Formats: sequence, C-alpha cells, structure tokens
Amino acid sequence: PIGHPAMALRYDLAIIGAGSAGLTAARFAARLGKRVALIEANRVGGDCTWTGCIPSKALLHAAKVAHGVRTAREYGIDAGEPVTDFPAVMSRIRSVIHRIYSEESPDRLRSEGIDVIEARGEFRDGQTLTADGREIRAKRFLICTGAAPFIPPIPGLADTPYLTYESFWALETLPSSLVIIGGGPIGCELAQACQRLGSRVTLVEALDRLLPNDEPEAGDAVGEGLAADGVELRLGTRIESADEIAKWGDSVLVAVGRRPVLTGLGLDAAGVAHTPAGINVDDYLRTTARHIYAAGDCIGGYQFTHYAGFQGAMAVRNALLPGKSRGRREFVPWATFTDPEAAHIGYTEQQASLRYGDRARVANWPMEQVDRAATDGDTRGFIKVIHRPNGSVLGATAVGSRASELIQEWVIAVETGMKLRDLAGIMHGYPSLATGNQQLAWEAFVNGLTAGFKGRLLQWLSR
Repeated sequence: PIGHPAMALRYDLAIIGAGSAGLTAARFAARLGKRVALIEANRVGGDCTWTGCIPSKALLHAAKVAHGVRTAREYGIDAGEPVTDFPAVMSRIRSVIHRIYSEESPDRLRSEGIDVIEARGEFRDGQTLTADGREIRAKRFLICTGAAPFIPPIPGLADTPYLTYESFWALETLPSSLVIIGGGPIGCELAQACQRLGSRVTLVEALDRLLPNDEPEAGDAVGEGLAADGVELRLGTRIESADEIAKWGDSVLVAVGRRPVLTGLGLDAAGVAHTPAGINVDDYLRTTARHIYAAGDCIGGYQFTHYAGFQGAMAVRNALLPGKSRGRREFVPWATFTDPEAAHIGYTEQQASLRYGDRARVANWPMEQVDRAATDGDTRGFIKVIHRPNGSVLGATAVGSRASELIQEWVIAVETGMKLRDLAGIMHGYPSLATGNQQLAWEAFVNGLTAGFKGRLLQWLSR
C-alpha cells in the first residue's frame, strides 16, 4: 500500500511505536492477514532492545564473569584480580543488541508483510495520522509509544551532566566513581554491574529500603548483595541539590522511574483522553475513542517488556477479532536480575493480609536447604509463598541464584489456581534449584494436613 506521498495510505491497523507492544501487535495482525502499518520515530525494537533488557542483562553477565574470576579462589581456583576492558565489554553488548535487532529490523518486518514507516506519527483527527508527510488512514489504531526516564526536580540537576539508562550505553569509559539515584530494579542492577566491573558506586535512595514493590526481605537480600560487592548504600537519603552529589562521585546516573511518552501524538485531536500518568484505557485496552487502542508502558501501571508484549497481542485480539479478552492484569510477574536475583508474582504478605486477614498463610523455604544451592556454593535467599488455608497460591517471592527461573512455577500456580498439594505431588528432577519449590509445597501441605482436628483424625486412621 505504498504510493505517492500526497496520497492517503489505508490499513486495517496502524500502530504507533515499535517496541515490545508494537512489534507483537504488528506480527499478530499480519498473521491474521490484515494490512498493517508500523510507525516508529526512533529505532525499531524500543527500550528493551536498545537501552533496557538486552544491554542491561548483557552487562550484568559480563559483571558476573568478572565477579566469578575475583572469587574463584573460594572454589580452589586461583585466577587473580580481573582486568576490565570496558570498550570490549560495550562492544560485546552492542553485538548482542544487533543480533536481537536482526530478528525485528524494518527489512525483516517488511518481509513479513508489515509496512514499516520510519517517521514520527501524529493524529490529525480521529481517522487520520500523518507521518513523513503522508496521510495514514486505518480502521483501527494502536498506540504503543512506551515510556522515557523521569528526571526528578532536584535543584541544579538540569545544569549537571547526568546519565540515564538510555544514555549509559554510549559510554566508552567506565566512570571511576558513580552515584546512582534510585533504588529500584534499574538502579540496583546498574549499581552492581558497574561496581563489579571496577567503578566505585554509591546508590542513593529516598526510601529506607530497596525495591519498594517487592517483599521487604527481598529488598534487604539484594541490598546485602550490593553491599558485599562494595556498593555504598545511602538509604533514606533525599538529595536536596545537585551540589550534594559531587561529594559522593564524579558521575551521576538518574534511575528514579519512567513516564509515558505522550507528547506530540495529537491525542486530543483524536479524542483520546490521557493524563501525565498515561493514556486512559478500559480493561480491554480501548481508549475513549472506540476505534483506538493503547498498550504497554504508555498506559501506565506495570512497565515490563513481557507485559507490553502481552498487551500488544490482547489489543489486536480485541480490535480485530470477535469477543474480547482482558488486557490489564491484576498480577504481573517481575524479576530484578541482580546477584542474588529477586522475583515476584501475586500478592505480597502485607497485601494478602489486608485482603484476607488471618486466612492468608505464609510458607518459607531457605535456599540453605536446597541441595543444588549448596553444591553451587550460593545458599543466599529464600522462597516465600502466600497461600490460603486450602492451599491456593496467592503470591510468591523467590530470592537467590536464578530466582527469575524459580518463580515461573509460582506464576503458573497463581494463573491456573493450582494448590500447594498439586505442586507437592509433581516430581522434580534432582538436584535442581526448582526442587526447593517442591520442598516448600510439600512442607506446607503436610503441615496443613497434620495440624488440628484433621491431623488427629489422620493419626487415628493410620493406626
């Protein structure tokens, strides 16, 4: 459907934004046989590919390799102090980025029948977009413009050179000393990575704990891991001016959250209601303009690549197929990929207590009692599960090595209504870290089975 610039291009679906939500949506719609336009003003792939998930996890892996060399003597291997070639580290990260990007490049997408328009899109009215001097009309529209770093109003910060998770990846020299403002996942991950690679890191957080959305003990465990690596933690510290930062380090990275990207889209012209917190959508991702949907970080709420991709698919399903499915979820899994990792799904203990009172039960299993953790020499962390008296799983937290993998069983349990007895009865391969999940489930199930009147009855029956 490409013609003269002055001609209007017509599609079944036009998508603004080619991050996780937009890419998933475009490919799904194309598989349904629809004519799809994917409009992106910057780089196809969005934050995840270029400045978020992919580069940060590649950096964390390099840092873990350095840490493994540094601590190899604990395992009977003397490797000496590692020497970081930071340009080489960044070069490898960029090669990983481009490997991922090759699967979602404009040329690859065009080969799949998607019309990729590399330009800024803006609504002229509810039926028309303009991009690169062309008019784009569609039966349905989907907004997936993502989010960008939020810069706090610290006096003097605007006049001070600072990094964000976006600009960090242009560095060729690791800062000798780095102040990171923000103790959420981004701040914690970059703090540990830079410290392990040779920087002297100070992490400043206004709250008195790290990872405020996680269980308090998860934040404590991550903080202990950072401190053990040498990161200086300044919790409960508010920065009153940029002048304070200089006493802690030479460079500063701001990681205090993200805000939806909404400016310059012409949302008012399209009749799409919005606030600084995001585009207003219902549970099925429809905006106040019935033929326009929105998905991913631009609608606010949880900001995760997997959630954005899920919502992109649900928006297409609701816009183009009969019936409808919920695109907003009460619970979304997440993980912070520090060492130890911290992962979560569902209710925290406090949230469950507020809703269910004494019907919310807590089961814990220390990683010290997981044999695979012992063989690996890393018994930090725990598995914590919140459940109802009947064993229905309300939420779970895993902290430790590969906690982001351990949590997946609990995600399935929360999503499908599995009970602890179900998980306890599923054979797990030994020795694996996931054996800890079965051990917790079995212990909690047996405790419930043998307590009180039920337990006395079972003992009588067994005699």
